Amino acid sequence: MAARIIDGKQVASDMRSELKLEVMDLRDRGIVPGLGVVLVGNDPASKSYVTAKERACDDIGIFSDDHRLAADTHQDTLLALVQQMNEDPKINGILVQLPLPPHIDEAAVLLAVSPDKDVDGFHPVNVGRMVVGQAAFLPCTPHGVVQLLVRHDVTLQGADVVIVGRSNIVGKPLANMLMQKSRTGNATVTVCHTHTQDMTSYTRKADILIAAVGRPNTIGADVVKEGAVVIDVGVNRVEDASKKRGYRLVGDVDFDAVKEKASLITPVPGGVGPMTITMLLHNTVESAKRLVISNQ
Repeated sequence: MAARIIDGKQVASDMRSELKLEVMDLRDRGIVPGLGVVLVGNDPASKSYVTAKERACDDIGIFSDDHRLAADTHQDTLLALVQQMNEDPKINGILVQLPLPPHIDEAAVLLAVSPDKDVDGFHPVNVGRMVVGQAAFLPCTPHGVVQLLVRHDVTLQGADVVIVGRSNIVGKPLANMLMQKSRTGNATVTVCHTHTQDMTSYTRKADILIAAVGRPNTIGADVVKEGAVVIDVGVNRVEDASKKRGYRLVGDVDFDAVKEKASLITPVPGGVGPMTITMLLHNTVESAKRLVISNQ
């Protein structure tokens, strides 16, 4: 029997409807959640993401303050803008779109963002809070993966989870979230990477298998346990002359083969991808809600 498809678009839509109600409640209290976004340069993927974010903010009633800077913008200018948004009470969250041009130190810029407005969840303070189980802004893509699992009633407590990929953006934070002693954790997590020996010995035992390596067809049906839940975080371009753009998007999983063996599986596109912006909106609303609490 073919796997049930996890529809990330639908889950994202449901969450945005919930967030819209929360924003309406905040507005009734005189607080308009605000997100400040900085885009440096003209990277096409980044521009597309920022445009999608603008639409999403508008849809649920979040104020969006966007700054588009030239590719040759000096680092000091960018840092001054970040500090300005740190001090702006209308801004609850700050997103500096990555990647930045080579002449700008990304680490220095991310460190300059106030941890209380770090809705990307990249600041070391928020990373540390996450690791020790304190309240923190969680990185958007891995948090989106957790939401997909929870909202599809996937059992996490006691589950054997294997994550293929150890990036700071997905693999490491996701492993931390799923092993936390919490309602959305308590899993036994193994992280595989390029130096893992006999990786299939791990993946074939996984109740939940998560691929986040950025390489097409890394996960085939032969390395997946019968009935496993398979989450594909990868987004890769492969040449396809039949497409108008000359390429199509695929994940890290051989979807057609694995769907015949898995119980649940995310497609690419339309799986994890739609959740990233949604969790950014979630973090921004959470930041605004903290303001309500602090004013009480």
